[in-house]
Amino acid sequence: MVFRRPAGYGHAMTTAQKPGLENWLILALLGVIWGASFMSVTVALEGFSPFWLSAWRLVIGAVLLLVAAATTGRRLPRWRQPQGPRIWAHLLVFALFTNSLPFALLSWGQTHVPSAFAGVTMAAVPLITLPIAAAFVPGERLTLFKTLGFTMGFFGVLTLIGWGSLLSLGSDGLLAAKFACIGAAACYAIGSVNTRLCPRIDLISFSAAGLLLSALISTGLSFAIEGPPVIPTDASPLLAMGYLGLFPTALATLLLVRVITSAGPSFMSLVNYQVPIWSVIFGYAILSESLPSGFAPALALILCGLGVTQAGQRRLGRYPSG
Repeated sequence: MVFRRPAGYGHAMTTAQKPGLENWLILALLGVIWGASFMSVTVALEGFSPFWLSAWRLVIGAVLLLVAAATTGRRLPRWRQPQGPRIWAHLLVFALFTNSLPFALLSWGQTHVPSAFAGVTMAAVPLITLPIAAAFVPGERLTLFKTLGFTMGFFGVLTLIGWGSLLSLGSDGLLAAKFACIGAAACYAIGSVNTRLCPRIDLISFSAAGLLLSALISTGLSFAIEGPPVIPTDASPLLAMGYLGLFPTALATLLLVRVITSAGPSFMSLVNYQVPIWSVIFGYAILSESLPSGFAPALALILCGLGVTQAGQRRLGRYPSG
């Protein structure tokens, strides 16, 4: 869920303007959409198995984005076009680490942990991205601000998992579920760096092709692990699944394209401050979830870590002013 500069993502990416009211409104809407997705996963799990939940939302999202690409005259990347094999290699990594793996990890993890917990772990994505980007992205380096922010966020993640849990593996799968959510955040970080290194390509074409690959991978994985799908008869899981496929998987992708092409990927990264807060609000207010001990200080440490890295990049002139 972190959005950094994807260097090869079209000319519009390099001509972003100062964010306007429309950009701020879309950014706020995306925070709500993604924040509510964790609550929706919890509801959908009442009728869907974890891996099929991941697969179905990707199938719905892929169909919608393929339709959007077709109606706007966009074509999927071709193997024989310039850098075609390299683009499809990036698409495969995108499919695995931006969609299939993290969706499956979060769906399984939320069978043991509250939706609010899963949502807060997503605040760690830009922090985990820092050392990965420094290792693989030319020009990226771990500055003092980045190192300090990463360290604060790292201790926030450990606090969120629970220091007591780290000393005892337990027998109920709770610790494994917590690490699954952290693993999903790490997947998103890897996917972010991969996206940034992808050659120049239209965003909608890339997203549609990536979701198509993701849907194929997740469907095959679901058949192998859980067998044929079982469709629930209750309305609530079906409605939650519809929400997951339509809004945080498909519509949100189109909205983020709008923001990135008009205001820039750095502005888009501000959504990482909103998602954990909304996930807590929805989980606590609607699902009546009880918050684990250490939840508040963990969230504070992670958000402060994000703030330190953000302040450092603004100080260095890396982000748009205003």
